Amino acid sequence: MGSAGVTSQDELRRKLVRLGFDVTQATLSRDIHEMRLYKGPNGYALPNGVNEEDDDLPSIREVLASFGLKVKQAQNQLVLITTNGGAQPVALAIDHEDWEEVVGTIAGDDTILIICPDHKRAATLRARLEEIIG
Repeated sequence: MGSAGVTSQDELRRKLVRLGFDVTQATLSRDIHEMRLYKGPNGYALPNGVNEEDDDLPSIREVLASFGLKVKQAQNQLVLITTNGGAQPVALAIDHEDWEEVVGTIAGDDTILIICPDHKRAATLRARLEEIIG
């Protein structure tokens, strides 16, 4: 989003929409609260002592517990249903895991297609995802 500060939630929402993230004001407000961002003189910022370069993404367990609903298997493919707007962060977390069972993911708004090399590894991954989702 560049180095210029974002000074309002609406400005941030518009920038996210231009980047392809369909986010509501309510969702954005909740996310800002969860990330503990504060609004300073130069716009939104992280609290002191938090380095934004850490690339400290939430764990796959945190993301799936928050957004994951259910997993269905079709041969070597899994369909993971998430809460509205949850598919992209979950797919990103799955991609960052580098699991050998995952060839690739495609994320919509509330659904992720996970392509696995074969039926057996899809079943293994389905069981792991179901265990994490609870």
